[in-house]
Amino acid sequence: MAARSITLCADDYGLSMGVSHGILEALEAGRLSAVSAMTNGLVWPAMGCELARRRLDADIGLHFNLTLGAPLSPMPKFAPNGMLPPVGEVIRAAMRGRLPMDEIKTEIERQLDRFIAVMGRAPDHLDGHQHVHALPGIRTALLDALERRDLGGRVWLRDAGDKLFRIVLRGSDMRKALAVRAIGRGFEREARERGFPLNDGFAGFSDFDPEGDYAARFENYLRAPGERHLVMCHPGRVDQDLIALDPVTVTREQELAFLLSPVFEEVMTLRGARLGRLGRA
Repeated sequence: MAARSITLCADDYGLSMGVSHGILEALEAGRLSAVSAMTNGLVWPAMGCELARRRLDADIGLHFNLTLGAPLSPMPKFAPNGMLPPVGEVIRAAMRGRLPMDEIKTEIERQLDRFIAVMGRAPDHLDGHQHVHALPGIRTALLDALERRDLGGRVWLRDAGDKLFRIVLRGSDMRKALAVRAIGRGFEREARERGFPLNDGFAGFSDFDPEGDYAARFENYLRAPGERHLVMCHPGRVDQDLIALDPVTVTREQELAFLLSPVFEEVMTLRGARLGRLGRA
């Protein structure tokens, strides 16, 4: 039986130099087939150029960010202290229809513009840090922005709300998987109605426990795959900038070590999987 194509996407490129260099290591070792990049951080221009100058067999996309660091545009209502709010606040405001959409629409354009300015081209795909791209209001604004740039049907989008039976069959990290499925309800329908390609099948949720067995967790991500299965991961090198910005640190090194090890290939073979690109599917 032919191996099933799996898209493995590293999130948070551009978060820090250490995270970005770790992802580049995995890319150059042929252990990733997609990367999602944050463009609102200070390291993006330099690290984006590192991506752009390499000939990499991977989809490079925008990791739209509304919950970490500083925005690129003034957001006096959404980020009055100059820093983006925590994800819980964003989810609550989105569900109540209380987001300042004028500010968010401007931030969408700024983050897209900064991706294109550095990479010299449009993103291959789009998703969101902590899955904010699927929230009501935000998702419509993102789809509108992509269509204005004539990217409808050309950019694939991440659907992080997998089918319920697949989540149950995997049986781990169900709380996060079900929560993301709930907050993104309606995203798949709206995206498909507007002609955007999506993944079919999604895994990669983690509690980021340094004591956990990431190899076993990764094998579980490959269970009950969809026809266009997408797995997110968070590899990277830990540096002081990362420690200052994000609580997820040690496990990034552990994920990177797994991806670079022979065990990664063993797990892929065991589950009948091979790396592939959704942008070429």
